[in-house]
This record gives sequence, C-alpha cells and structure tokens, in this order.
Amino acid sequence: MPRSGRWHDCLAPLAGALPSLAFPAPALWWLAGVGLVPWLLLIRSAGSGRRAALDGWLGGTGYLLAVHHWLMPSLHVFILVLAALLGLLWAPWGLLVFRMLGRPVSAAAVVCAVVVVPCGWLMIELARSWEALGGPWGLLGASQWQVAPALRVASVGGVWLVSLVVVAVNTAVALLFVASAARAVAAVGIVVCGLAVAAMAKWAPQPEESGVARIAVVQPGVFTGTDSAERRLAVSERLTGSLAGRDLDLVVWGESSVGMDLPARPDVAARIAALSRRVGADVLVNADARQTDRSGRTGIFKSAMLVGPDGLTGDRYDKMRLVPFGEYVPARSALGWVASMGRAAGEDRLRGTRQVTMSLPGADGGNGLRVGPLICFESAFPDMSRRLTRDGAQLLIAQSSTSSFQHGWAPAQHASLGALRAAENGRPVVHATLTGVSTVYGPQGARVGAPLGTDASGAAVFDVPLATGTTLYVRLGDWPAQVAAAVPALYCAYGASRSLMGRGRVGPTGATGEPAGAAGEPVARSGP
Repeated sequence: MPRSGRWHDCLAPLAGALPSLAFPAPALWWLAGVGLVPWLLLIRSAGSGRRAALDGWLGGTGYLLAVHHWLMPSLHVFILVLAALLGLLWAPWGLLVFRMLGRPVSAAAVVCAVVVVPCGWLMIELARSWEALGGPWGLLGASQWQVAPALRVASVGGVWLVSLVVVAVNTAVALLFVASAARAVAAVGIVVCGLAVAAMAKWAPQPEESGVARIAVVQPGVFTGTDSAERRLAVSERLTGSLAGRDLDLVVWGESSVGMDLPARPDVAARIAALSRRVGADVLVNADARQTDRSGRTGIFKSAMLVGPDGLTGDRYDKMRLVPFGEYVPARSALGWVASMGRAAGEDRLRGTRQVTMSLPGADGGNGLRVGPLICFESAFPDMSRRLTRDGAQLLIAQSSTSSFQHGWAPAQHASLGALRAAENGRPVVHATLTGVSTVYGPQGARVGAPLGTDASGAAVFDVPLATGTTLYVRLGDWPAQVAAAVPALYCAYGASRSLMGRGRVGPTGATGEPAGAAGEPVARSGP
C-alpha cells in the first residue's frame, strides 16, 4: 500500500470523529461549523475516486464510533461491526466530495458544491435515521441545540435544515483552502449562509406564549441489585409526597419507574393514586413489565400511564420505537448471541401501535392541558413529536432512563434533544429521567430552570411556559429532506446528460468536435 494510503487510513477515522466534540458532553458547539473541514480536505487529496470512497467510509465509521462510544458497555466489540456497516453510507458521499472538490474549482463549481455536498450528507442522515439502522442519534444539526439562531432554523425545517446549513458552511470554508480562483465566491457562500440564518431567526413565525403549567419531575437516582425496582418505587413515592402544596398541574416520573403491571397490582396503583390526591395533580408513571394491551397481546411493554386521584385514568401509551440491541435484537434467531455479550434485552419488548395524547383534568372538571408522551429515544425522532403537536399536544413529555450509561456522554446528549423538539414544534418539552439529566425547555428551545444532573436524587418543580400557534416545521414537515433528495438526483442527471451530449458529438473518425490542445488533450473547461 502506498505511504499516502496508510496516512489516509489513519487520518480518515480521526477526521470523521472530530465533529463529535460539538455534541454534549464536550459541547463545543462552534466546532460544528468547521469540524468537517479536515475530512473534506482529506477526501479532496484522495487522488482517486476509490480512495475517496474509502476515506468517506472510514470517516463515517469514526464519526459513528465517536458519537456512540457510550454504547460500548452494552455492545462491546459488536459496536465496531455496526459502525463499520453504517459507515458505508458515507462512501458515496466521499466520492461526491472528491468529484466536487478534487479538481480545479471554478466559481460556478463552488456554488454547486455548497449546495450538493450538504444535500448528500443529509441523505445519509435520513437513511441512518431509520429505526432499524439505529435511529437519528448524532445528527450533525443536533449539536446546535443551545444556539438560539439554530433553534429558529429548526422551527422552519427541523433538525434537517440545521444540518444542511452546518454542512454548507463547512463546505464553503473548505473551498477557501482549495479554490484560489474562486475564494471570493466561497466567502460569499459563508455570508449567504449567515444571512439566511439571520433572516429565519428574525422572520420565522413563532408560537406565542399562552400561560404557564407547573410541572414536577421526580428523579430517584441510581439503584442496583435484585430489589432495585422496589427501592426505586419507594424513593419515588417519598419524593412525590414532598411536593404537596406546590400547586402542581402534573408530576412526571421517568422511564421504567414502575417495574410491574399496575392494572394487575391495584395495591400499588392505589398508593400512587393517594400520592395524586396528596399533591393535587395527576402522576405520569412509566411501567416496564409484562402486560396485556388493548388488543389482547401479552408481553413486556414500556408504557406511560396516567394515575389520578381515583387511580388509573385509562390513558396509556405503549412505546412504539424500540432501541435495537437494547430493547430488542433484530433477527434474534441469527443475532441472539449479542444479548449474551452485552446488556441487550433477553426478551424482545413489544411495540405499541399508535401515538396517544392525554388530557389532564381542568379546573372546572373538564379536560385541561393536553400532553404528548414519548419514551426514551423516541425523543430523537422529529416526526413523532410533530405528530403529537398536530394531534393537539400542548406539552411534550419524554420519559427516559440512561442509567446504563451514567458516566458517559449519553445522558447529556439525550437531554439536549429536547431543545430541538421544542423549537421544531413550538411546544415546551419536559425530559424526565430516573437518573439524570432531567430538564425542561420552553417553546422556543430555551432551557427552563436548572436541570437535575446525573448525581442528583430529588424532585424539581418547573414553571413551564405554554404556547399557541404552529411553526413552519409543523405545517410543512420534512421539506428539507425532499430538497436533499432532489438536488443530488438533478446533479447526477445533469452529469449524465453532459456525458451523453459529449458522446453524441463523436464523429465517424473518432473526433469529438471539441477543441484540443497541442498534445491532443481536451482543453480544460470550467464549471461544475
């Protein structure tokens, strides 16, 4: 192997991993704007399309390993296999980057690259966001969760539009280093991206605040051992009881806060109902137990259940999107051995069949605040929170537990997703966990109050601002995905048509009709 090839093999995974530092816990959000530049420049120097595709694959593998490294305790060496397989999605992108940046670049080609390269990246994010491929964790746009202008961009086109803008800026910055003849155009591209963000931040319609809901989050902390479920329940009851007299609208417990089927345990349901009477608010719990759903299926479900002063209200949501190799093993007959290697579920959880909005009791005895529950990494899927918003949810609630990854980046990364979902939908988000980070975001994605960290066991009350109206993302949906699919297709069609036109000009003696240089080589042309 040539020495340059060995250097590429070493540098590509590192270059691909660099943007991961923009995510929590490092949270170097500003790095996202330039973090792809070393990878882009490395691909440009590949020397061949085959090498560029390999750099794309290795870089994608490095990126996935970096943003998912906290899964190693669960998947062990198998995470290398998964990252390498999913990293293949970046191989075509590497070839695309090489063709766009790896030749003398004209002014027109700069404009083309700043549009096409980000769309190619977004197609990868859309592909790997399929639940069976792991879901939309580590989307590049999600690294901007604490940047107010980026959150306004999310209200227009979701996290997808934020990713497009971030990659466009990276592409333009990279072109500053390679396109001396078109450096001014690349600089203009950066300015245009900035102006577009500023315009969306100023003029994008935003919902208007319409009151406040007092929501309490109960975070019992870490419990281990055979009796951990009972001790967790006891602490959750004690913490909830301490909230009496706080004029609450709802108390939220985290994912798997109850390790039993409440309809089959009326004694436990009665204890939680007594807590509801004591604090004057319903309690949203989460059961991880063998249950029977409304259609008669029996198995282990993860279910959000609302408990009021009189007991279970009948409002129940069963988790629909399960964590692969965590809550179920794909193709278990062939891959069941994975469960013995890490912490994958020994038995697949069953899926719910539909999303649910729940109504809290109103002041006059009628329906009050409508909440939309999500469980665990369902908060990573933009379409689920959008659906709940369109169904009338005024408050989005994500119940989570990341206790298996307590000392990694996972808790902070997971909590940060609430900011994106809030901004996209113009609805506040409550992220309630068993072990931290529990936090709340207002309808524009700004954090409300102080979060409960991974070292905390306690209860916190948040005055959560509500809002009316809808964002452009709620109205229009994933329109950036449609644009991202159309642009590469048009680019490929343009290239194919140019190739066919060139062939059509070939004469009977093989002359192409193109002007030739002194040595018979075609004259270099400019343009994309």
